[in-house]
Amino acid sequence: MAFAMPQDSLKISYDSEPLKVKKISDADLLPYQNDKAFNYETFEAEATWWDNFKSWLGNLMLRTLELIFGVGKASGILAGLIRLVPYLLLGLLIYILIRFFLNINARALQAAQKNQSLVSLSEEEHIIKNENIHDLIQEALLKNDFRLAVRYWYLHLLKLMGEKELIAWEPQKTNDDYLREISNSGLKDPFTHITHLYNFIWYGDFPIDETGYQRAKQTFLSIEKSIQKNG
Repeated sequence: MAFAMPQDSLKISYDSEPLKVKKISDADLLPYQNDKAFNYETFEAEATWWDNFKSWLGNLMLRTLELIFGVGKASGILAGLIRLVPYLLLGLLIYILIRFFLNINARALQAAQKNQSLVSLSEEEHIIKNENIHDLIQEALLKNDFRLAVRYWYLHLLKLMGEKELIAWEPQKTNDDYLREISNSGLKDPFTHITHLYNFIWYGDFPIDETGYQRAKQTFLSIEKSIQKNG
């Protein structure tokens, strides 16, 4: 008995079109050569001094711990902690440097404030010992500088109390020191009031106009009379 072979129902078709060879020129490759996305070259960066230092320190600590715990014990979590040591040391170094420079700046600021105070005290000492304070008051009023006029009035009272030996005037003393030295309540109370006003106006840069100055002037004149009376 003969068996018939099954016929393949698929027909094979052949492409009869001629092949066109695409030529790629250097100009076609140039955009890809300049595109970083197609740059697959890798370069290994040279080790820096910091990399060498971390490696040396890590190996040193690793060998030290291996000597203590035995060979091969410094691994796993402990080895990871060892790798953090250089960064911890770097953080500690940065902290020390910051504290160092902050201390220097703080000392410089304190020195500047001290020098500024010395200059101010020297100026007050010069005014009290060498200047005609009433003339200075008039010069300040001509310029409508009522704040400066208040300052000269206050220095005038300090000078007058020093001459009457009601206080012991010294350049390094503060206004509170003079208040503690005044024993007469009739003088101490108004001088305390005018001292607070002076501190607000001169040190606190509190604005004062002519009306405010005239009120302060009446207090200065009243204290002046009380000094003359008690001196």
